[in-house]
Amino acid sequence: MTQETPAGVDAGRPRAAVVRDALGVGVAVGLSGFAFGVTAAGAGISALQACVLSLLVFTGASQFALVGALAAGGNPFTAAAGAFFLGTRNAFYGLRLSQLLALPRAAKPFAAHWVIDETTAVALAQPDRKSARLGFTVTGLTLYVLWNLTTLLGALGAEAIGDTAAWGLDAAGPAVFLALLAPMLKTGTERAVAALALVLGLGFLPVLPAGVPVLVAALAAPAVLWMKGRRP
Repeated sequence: MTQETPAGVDAGRPRAAVVRDALGVGVAVGLSGFAFGVTAAGAGISALQACVLSLLVFTGASQFALVGALAAGGNPFTAAAGAFFLGTRNAFYGLRLSQLLALPRAAKPFAAHWVIDETTAVALAQPDRKSARLGFTVTGLTLYVLWNLTTLLGALGAEAIGDTAAWGLDAAGPAVFLALLAPMLKTGTERAVAALALVLGLGFLPVLPAGVPVLVAALAAPAVLWMKGRRP
């Protein structure tokens, strides 16, 4: 019988294993910044603007939602609202990671910028605080550097080839996002939320302004949880 090691107690997991896992996640996801750069350019956003978004926002789902809404002709404020609500999940990640990592107060503002899906997943997968800190740091650093570098390359490349829609590159962003999302849908509840969100988003797409359907799709999670709670 195995016994879980509580956070804060060193379980002696080899540093090399933590670094390997963190690098794998950081490299795999970081390269998708190229798709964001391409998508941003297709939405009429300059390479400089795309790079500033990646540097300062640094949460892929929100960035894709923002440029997607702008590309569809949405109001910038509506597009920003959709991106903001998608990013609020990081605040909940931060509450959990704050307890797990227990970083010095001076380091917390810098670490907060790296609180995203991938760094949270790697940190929570570790058996002790020391490994969690290492996994979080390596994942965050690798992903931040690669995401910003590939954003620049994607934006410059898209500007060089011209019309991204003619090459089919306007679909790169949604395709990458779906590829990242699919493996995370492991339970029936998660799959139900994703399916309902898809129905709501596509259903309201023709009748609501660009950027608003993604806000409506966010109602899928509470709706599914409510229906699940009513089951006998």
